[in-house]
Amino acid sequence: MKTKSFTLTTMNTDTKTRALTASMPILLALMVAGLASNAWSQSKAPGAGGSSNALDCIIQPHQVVQVGSASAGVIENIMVDRGDMVVKGQPIVQLNASIERATLAVARERAAQVGATRAAAGAQELAKRELERANDLVADNFVSKTYVDKQRAEAQVAGGRSEEAEERRKLSLRELELAIAQLAQRTIRAPITGVVVEKFMSTGEYVEQKPVLRLASVDPLRVDVLVPAAAFGQVSPGMKGSVVPELFSNASYTAVVKTVDRVIDAASNTFRVRLELPNPGGALPAGLRCKVDLALKAPQAKPSAPQATTVSPKSMVPVAKKT
Repeated sequence: MKTKSFTLTTMNTDTKTRALTASMPILLALMVAGLASNAWSQSKAPGAGGSSNALDCIIQPHQVVQVGSASAGVIENIMVDRGDMVVKGQPIVQLNASIERATLAVARERAAQVGATRAAAGAQELAKRELERANDLVADNFVSKTYVDKQRAEAQVAGGRSEEAEERRKLSLRELELAIAQLAQRTIRAPITGVVVEKFMSTGEYVEQKPVLRLASVDPLRVDVLVPAAAFGQVSPGMKGSVVPELFSNASYTAVVKTVDRVIDAASNTFRVRLELPNPGGALPAGLRCKVDLALKAPQAKPSAPQATTVSPKSMVPVAKKT
């Protein structure tokens, strides 16, 4: 019985330990949420750190793009380096395109050929005139109707050959457009205006499915901030906020609220607000921590009820002094 009791006790202890371990992330999230809410609700004296209701935020690029290639090939030249500013549509990577250039030259020669079209058009015109003469001669009984039928058939054949030559010419023009498009795919152009953040490949490497460069749009910038749930309803798109990046200058910038989440995160008891910060010339780098003041009203602390003093009846009885 002692051994059985010890086993049951051990099992109960292990069960409690596993339950406590499983609930640790939830408890930790609730503790963090409580600390954040208390820190925001407590007023602090304004000073160098900004307003008493300033919230932590982070400045991020407005858009980040992994630049790849529409066609596989060998990199011939990378025209930009890390940290360079690029403009949308600017050539940044050139793949080997010797085959595509040769194909384009052949397509241009074929599209420029008009001899077959002119010959077919001339044959059609000749057959048309022969048919007209045959009709005049048959009216005067100089030729038979069989001859007229023959000329009519030859005119139809000549017309079909002319149409076929024109269709081949149109097809050669489409092949020329295809060759131009295939050659254009060998040049990778910047999809956005921004800065080169990372180079993943070098000249001579084979590109198939992996990205070559990473670009980030830094004008405007994106400011993300987590606002306590108690302030829900105080923030709306179009509002302005004062953003102070963590720089030695301690300068303040004005940002505009763009989006406000409509769902509260239960774990942190916060909701996300996104602001747009103009950054002409890329003066501010992305990735900075910051403080943002949205002029939010902190929740009013409830006044504590006065505690009642209990007076014992015995303490009201006067005590006689000893003589």
